[in-house]
Amino acid sequence: MRFCSTCLFYICSFWFIALPTPLVNAEENSVEIREWLVPWEKTRPRDPYVDGKGRVWFCGQAGNYIAYFDPATEKFEKFDLGEGSAPHNLIVDKKGYVWFAGNLQGYIGRLSPKTGNIKKFQMPDPAVSDPHTLEFDSKGDIWFTAQFSNTVGKLEVETGEITLVPLTSVGSRPYGVKVDSKDRPWFVLFGTNKLATVDPKTFKLKEYELPREEIRPRRLAITSYDKIWIVDYAAGQLGRFDPVTKKYTERALPGGENSKPYAMAVDDKDHLWFVETGFNPNLMISYDPWKQEFNTVSEIPSGGGSVRHMYFHSESHEIWFGTDTNFIGRAAIP
Repeated sequence: MRFCSTCLFYICSFWFIALPTPLVNAEENSVEIREWLVPWEKTRPRDPYVDGKGRVWFCGQAGNYIAYFDPATEKFEKFDLGEGSAPHNLIVDKKGYVWFAGNLQGYIGRLSPKTGNIKKFQMPDPAVSDPHTLEFDSKGDIWFTAQFSNTVGKLEVETGEITLVPLTSVGSRPYGVKVDSKDRPWFVLFGTNKLATVDPKTFKLKEYELPREEIRPRRLAITSYDKIWIVDYAAGQLGRFDPVTKKYTERALPGGENSKPYAMAVDDKDHLWFVETGFNPNLMISYDPWKQEFNTVSEIPSGGGSVRHMYFHSESHEIWFGTDTNFIGRAAIP
């Protein structure tokens, strides 16, 4: 889909003007979702990421392991990390190394799938004890959050150097992180009604306060033209922040104020996908910002418990997720 520059300006600037929230029928407007039960019980599989071989890596947060699921063979393989590591999130680089957050032991780990060896990059400040969510920039370096340490940071993967950036807002709880087209990391501050970014050259922190004090942004996504989207976990809103105009706009989600939106992803058409975890089963919702419509509502077959993070794999056009009900799931995106 292509638009002239003038049309894009008006669409991007005024898309949220007093539009009602469309109702979506879950049976008529849904995507195919399939789930596979993880063989290690009650381990909270989460935060999947697809590698170059099509294997789906995920964290066993409550089981202290990293594992992958091979969709071709439907087999699982596990790599134990040792007691107390509580891996929270992972990403896979172009060489096939799996980088993960050792959430309770203050390190970022690098797992070699070929050897099973793990290299640990310990936080330089022991007070920063809980690396939370990781995201690559265009050079393959890693930006990350440390939620209860009130800190964000960057890991230079070649040198192992870690730069920490303390946040100015007390109890801000930095949570999700994404990197825009200019290599600027953006963070949602779940304990506040704020977004933050860090200059990738100077490491200068900039915080942006959102208009309602009650907003609690938990995850975010970035679409074309570096528009920042958040899900408001507290009030069931979908919000958009424009870094150029500093304007924030929002609209109610289909599930309303009790929907508790959590996991979030964006596909290659700029369609936003998120999960309303306030319902059992959890509901996967899509939103088309160009048409300004909520398009699909799909029930998570296992119930979900809480779907906390999602990953869009562009090659297969699938969204992968983990559930508190001990499943790895896949949604086939139209």
